[in-house]
Amino acid sequence: MKRKKPPEERPGCLYLVATPIGNLEDITLRALRVLREADVIACEDTRQTQKLLSHYEISKRMVSYHEHNEMTRAAELVIELEQGAQVALVSDAGTPGISDPGHRLVTLCQRHGIRVMPVPGPSALIAALAVSGLPADEFVFVGFLPPRSGERRRALQRLATEKRTIAFYEAPHRLVEMLGDAAETLGARPAVVAREVTKLHEEFVRGTLPELAERFAKKPPLGEITLLVGPGEPAPIVTPKISLPERVEELMRLQQLDHKAALKQAAKERGLSKRDAYRVLLSDRQ
Repeated sequence: MKRKKPPEERPGCLYLVATPIGNLEDITLRALRVLREADVIACEDTRQTQKLLSHYEISKRMVSYHEHNEMTRAAELVIELEQGAQVALVSDAGTPGISDPGHRLVTLCQRHGIRVMPVPGPSALIAALAVSGLPADEFVFVGFLPPRSGERRRALQRLATEKRTIAFYEAPHRLVEMLGDAAETLGARPAVVAREVTKLHEEFVRGTLPELAERFAKKPPLGEITLLVGPGEPAPIVTPKISLPERVEELMRLQQLDHKAALKQAAKERGLSKRDAYRVLLSDRQ
């Protein structure tokens, strides 16, 4: 059996350990090994992590690490890491630092030259996206939107022209309001509400944003929510009724524009660059 090196002989390392998002069987063998070998496990909620550790008969020193104490606790953990400690950081579910505490500790470790290693695993986002039926070759992850309606609508407005699938996390008590704002801002896009992914009451509800807003208004959801919004319908292609040169002449006559301004507006109407518009005019004259 290999002798474990004392702290002073081994470099410290921070492991970002992904933990199950529901089903306790969704944990990697590597994650279990890292948790068993760690000197300390930093947890978002020690009570939640204790359930996982007890299930796998792991007994370790735990310290809390959450949004309310991370400024001081990050500095304390860095001191241990600089002395050679192996620290495993876990959140209540999923990967630390992804819509969960962890970013401050990671950046502090990088500043102090301490190794940071990911131990990947379950993700509600990826699991929901994979079964959503929405385009997944490209997507945008937004995380949690602002809780206030005005700020939330402004955030959604910035996504109004987004052509990729958009992924959100949302609290169940805010989902109905969020769906309403999204329907008003983004329109009748296809969407999926993924609820309690990998848990006993796992559910995937599909429909347009207005349909989902109406459905959940009647029966508000419970549990963890991932919302996926697909791309909107492409704008219909309008075939111009008259040629580009004719439209330029029309604009000059009706709106009293000079030739340059009329050409610029006609090109914009057809989605052409100024250079391409000139080429059309030249080819028409030949």
